[in-house]
Amino acid sequence: MKLSMLLWMTTLMPQPVANQACLATTVYLEARSQSTVGQMAVAEVAMRRRERGQWGNTVCEVVMAPHQFATTTTPGSFEITNVEAFHKAWEIAGRMIHVWQLPANQRSAVVPRADHFATVAVAPAWSRNKPSITIGDHTFYAVN
Repeated sequence: MKLSMLLWMTTLMPQPVANQACLATTVYLEARSQSTVGQMAVAEVAMRRRERGQWGNTVCEVVMAPHQFATTTTPGSFEITNVEAFHKAWEIAGRMIHVWQLPANQRSAVVPRADHFATVAVAPAWSRNKPSITIGDHTFYAVN
């Protein structure tokens, strides 16, 4: 399925299915080749941003904020072809949405306070002197 079609379908889906689809798509695009922990960390960053409300009030708004996640930087013609990887991303998204419905003191965090990440191949200007954790191919930062 083309990315543009999947993202369009999320606009028609009821909540909470739309949020899970948006988060699963983000996990798939950003970290499908990473470990489960790495995928959970990507999802956690999106959920933390949603909780803070700076990038949107729903998961879909957060992951569709311009230039923040691969959902907006990947061409719409991109084909989601690895069904097994998408299924795993779907399960992780559902698990993370459930965890973020718990009170903050009952959540277990993979990347505490992290609200940004980048591949280890780059060092964005905003990452300088920020607390970080590296998992697989990504470094997670507590910027805000």
